[in-house]
Amino acid sequence: MTKTIFFFLISLFIYLPVHAETVIQRGNGTEPETLDIHKSSGAPEANIQRDLFEGLVTEAADGSLIPGVAESWELSDSGTAWTFHLRDNSKWSDGSKVVAADFVAAMQRAVNPATASEYAFILWPIKNAEAISKGEKKEISELGVKAIDDHTLEIQLENPTAYLPGLLAHHMAYPIPAKIIEKFGNKWTRPQNLISNGAYTLSEWVPQSHIKLSKNPYFREADKVSADTIMYYPTEDKSSELKRFRAGELDVTEDVPSDQIKWINENLADVFHSSPYIGTYYMALNLKKAPFKDNTMLRTALNLAIDRKILTEKVTKAGEIPAWGWVPPGVEHYAQQAMPQHDLDKPAREALALKLFKEAGFSKDQHLEIELLYNTSENHKKVAIALSAMWKQVLGIKINLRNEEWKVYLNSRTQRQFQMIRAGWIGDYNDAYSFLSLFRSDVGTMNPSIYKNTEFDTLIQQSEKEVDIEKRAKLMQKAESILLADAPIIPIYHYTTQHLVNKNIQGWKDNVMDIHPSRFLSKPPK
Repeated sequence: MTKTIFFFLISLFIYLPVHAETVIQRGNGTEPETLDIHKSSGAPEANIQRDLFEGLVTEAADGSLIPGVAESWELSDSGTAWTFHLRDNSKWSDGSKVVAADFVAAMQRAVNPATASEYAFILWPIKNAEAISKGEKKEISELGVKAIDDHTLEIQLENPTAYLPGLLAHHMAYPIPAKIIEKFGNKWTRPQNLISNGAYTLSEWVPQSHIKLSKNPYFREADKVSADTIMYYPTEDKSSELKRFRAGELDVTEDVPSDQIKWINENLADVFHSSPYIGTYYMALNLKKAPFKDNTMLRTALNLAIDRKILTEKVTKAGEIPAWGWVPPGVEHYAQQAMPQHDLDKPAREALALKLFKEAGFSKDQHLEIELLYNTSENHKKVAIALSAMWKQVLGIKINLRNEEWKVYLNSRTQRQFQMIRAGWIGDYNDAYSFLSLFRSDVGTMNPSIYKNTEFDTLIQQSEKEVDIEKRAKLMQKAESILLADAPIIPIYHYTTQHLVNKNIQGWKDNVMDIHPSRFLSKPPK
């Protein structure tokens, strides 16, 4: 080889275009509890799991349902048997094929009592799922999920369940790499162990620092995934998150500080996204402990003493909707319910609150003390302080605030180590059942107040079997009215979502589910 040719080849190599890595940096609220799909329960975990895994059904950029691993499905005439046809090109990140048996193994693990999944109830529409998860049936094989062959999955239901596709997009219904779990046990979700079938793989997890996801070359639509790397950052301090966004360290924020919304609207309106969200912010009352046990009048008094309009307009200030009911607006095929006293004016509500407070055995001079637990967040703290002031002014109650980091808070919630606890519920699918089923007396720790009402349970169980849309809605509406009259919770407001989104980010679509899979986002490389 002559020197001329050698140097020509070298110069050609030097000037060949190099692919610039595209990195999207996302704020993500609290540090994830776990990435185990059957042991997590919060949005910070679900955001990441949605990037790592894909179910039979999945979500589009606008939150609507689209085929996932299943390319098609059909429903039997009885409405209780669904057959899913899996794609031939769905693979795990190690290159092995995703098969129907992976979904069977996943759903069996989800309802296995040994897994101790708080979310097992979401799969109860499947035949025998409820009985298995409650330990009433010992054979996991009796679950109504069957692999006909590698590419055909059959799901048998207890009753017709029209919302099943939405349910199957939930992380509880993702497939699992059974051999990996068998090999590594509880350590299967560590970066060096985890294999996934979604658009991304887990590369790094540094607690309280970041989670790094890398593009999965074996994902069935890898050629359509733009961003090479997704960085998730725990961002409990909203003011710090805003500063990081302004400094260019974040492309998307998980939220914004409520006291900065006016400034944001004035200075960052072109990147501020605020939209309705299918969720409710509330306080749950522990019905197994004093002072709320067997005291509906006290619980109702606290509900009535809150000025939700002032709270949403002056404290949260992000367009939230004052909540006098549990199921939020925007839920399909459902008429929103409200507490019967919601139409009273403020003086009348406060007078009734004080009257009920006295009938419950208390007085303003008695200085009743109640502890309110919330997970660490400046926005949650502001709401808690505002509520404390209202209850102090109207009823003379002293509220002692207690905040805990997310994982500690979750443990306290599970162990019922609270009197009153801040909570939020986001619909897992667009159906009122996703909200009302939370208060069935048999769903375990996911029922935050340990609420139990036989009539409520019966109505919800009847709605599960009702095929007629209108009759089903009426059953659930009556159940919600009972729930609101019993007052095991204090609805505060229905959510809106607030995000700051870098103007260079393409593919972001606001939606009522606040679902934004990273696979649909893109950003020009630097």
